[in-house]
Parts: sequence; structure tokens; C-alpha cells
Amino acid sequence: MAKVTVRHLTKSYNSGKVVALQNVSFEVQPYESLCILGPSGCGKTTLLRLLDCLIPRDRGEIFLEGEPVTAPRPDVAMVFQHFGLFPWKSLQENIAYGLALRGRAKQEVETIVQRYIHLMGLQGFEKSYPYQLSGGMQQRAGLARALAVNPSLLLMDEPFGSLDAQTRETLQEELSKILEQERKTMLFVTHSIDEAIYLGDRILLMTSRPGRIREILSVEIPRPRDLSRVRSDPRSVRLRAYIWDQLKQDAGQNIRGST
Repeated sequence: MAKVTVRHLTKSYNSGKVVALQNVSFEVQPYESLCILGPSGCGKTTLLRLLDCLIPRDRGEIFLEGEPVTAPRPDVAMVFQHFGLFPWKSLQENIAYGLALRGRAKQEVETIVQRYIHLMGLQGFEKSYPYQLSGGMQQRAGLARALAVNPSLLLMDEPFGSLDAQTRETLQEELSKILEQERKTMLFVTHSIDEAIYLGDRILLMTSRPGRIREILSVEIPRPRDLSRVRSDPRSVRLRAYIWDQLKQDAGQNIRGST
């Protein structure tokens, strides 16, 4: 059984004047990492928000392990681009937030939080507030908070997009290792072709607005993956060139359509 099933998902804004997504259907298998690529404004973030039931859909169905999804679920966690940390809570309190909402025992919360603080390399900053942390550390904390609740589905909305190149690559490598250790299913939105190839088992390539599925591509590079080796792998080079060609076609159509 597929982990996630999406059927004919459609979403519009401004009383139907702007169609963000149109008739989107796909499946995600258990423990699969599906990266979502497409032009700006094609509805990638909208798709994740629909999956997490943060906004209502116009039409379509979403199933998680065969069960209809009609409201937010505790086994689904979302990581946003801009960290989403509470500025008035310490790093430790931010990571514990989801666990506290679920009514976990204090000792259990402390044990889980310490595990993910160690996993994300945040030791020594437990009492620090977000403004005292670097961007990379804030994003590590956001990821730790999402993982701490042990979600079966992880939704990632360009989580590394605002980070510098070195920090971004470090977190990509750490996330790849965590996915192998923790056995999670992930949908990962990105604008980076290289990031999608490195992190994805498959890549869902979307068209310009209204967002539709152009095609779904397999990343035929075995795991575990080394970032430098993936970049130089001939399969990665060919796939990157193909995806870039598809994105350029969409960009050209947008420019012609606006003139």
C-alpha cells in the first residue's frame, strides 16, 4: 500500500481567479523520499499545505496509508523554510513543543529532546533562544522538533533555501543520514536540482501555474550517497541536464506569455 495517495487535487485562490494546482495525482511509497521541483509559483508550497490540511482544497482526495485525510494528523510533521521557532522559547523548549502538546510525560520528553539535540549537534545550546543561534542552528532545531514527535510522514518546504551554501550542504548530508537511520517517508520541496537529485528517490517535476505534474523521474543512484560523488556521477549529470532543459522550457513559455 502506498504511504501517500493524492487524487485529482485542485486548489485556487481569489475566488477561483488564480488556480495554483490543477488535477494533481501521484503516490508516495513507504520510506520514499520524493522531491518536488518546479518553477516559482507552480504550487509546490500549496501542495504541502494541502497535504498537512493547513488550507482547504477545492477538489480532490488525499489518503495516508489508505485512510482519507480530512484534518491535521499527529503523525505528519512539517518543516518550514523560515524555521518556525517560537522566539520566547529556548531551543530545548522549542524541540519539546510538539511532545508537550501530545501530553507526553515530562521524563519522556526530556529523554527524547536530549536525543535529538545530540543527533543534530546542538549540545551546549539547550537554554539558548532563537535569536542567539545561527540560521543553520535554527534550522537544525526546527528539524529536531519535527523529528522528535516521530512522524511517519515528513513534509519539508524548502527548509535549507535561506542558508549559505556550506551550511546547506552540511544539513543535506545530515538529513540524508537521518532518513536512513529513522526510516521516514518524506516530501521535500526545493528549487535546487542538485538538492533534489541528492535527497530524492524520485523527483516530481511540476509545470508552471496552474501547477500540474509534468513527469516523475527516478533517481537511479544507490544509497547511502556521498554528496561529492553524486554530483560527479554520470547519471546525476544526465538527470540534471534533462531537468534543467524542462525548467527552461517552462520559463520561456512564461516569458512569451507575459509579453
